[in-house]
Amino acid sequence: MRVDKFLWCVRYYKTRNMVTEACKKNQITVNGQVAKASKEVFPSDKVTFRRDQITYIISVLDIPESRVGAKLVDIYRKDETPQESFEHLELLKLSKEHYRKTGTGRPTKKDRRDIEDFGTDVKTD
Repeated sequence: MRVDKFLWCVRYYKTRNMVTEACKKNQITVNGQVAKASKEVFPSDKVTFRRDQITYIISVLDIPESRVGAKLVDIYRKDETPQESFEHLELLKLSKEHYRKTGTGRPTKKDRRDIEDFGTDVKTD
């Protein structure tokens, strides 16, 4: 099966076109070699790709006939992605929400004044 069809079948990408674009950007490798969308994958191959700031590493266990349901995905692949990469993504999300909550819009005039005052509160001797 083609690598673009396989990654679409096991639900890592929403469309095959998205997988093809990732292949064109050299984001997908099969057994350590950069893969085109038409590269064939076989059971026991290792597929590595980067998506949403996480580098996924999966082993192909079996080839599905067509796109499978979310509950059946584990039959066809084994996820070997390190847990640290998911933890790193959580830290990135938390660091973005450190100052302002998501959806609160632009900083207000009061927020700007508070930011400026924060820098001027430090006294030097």
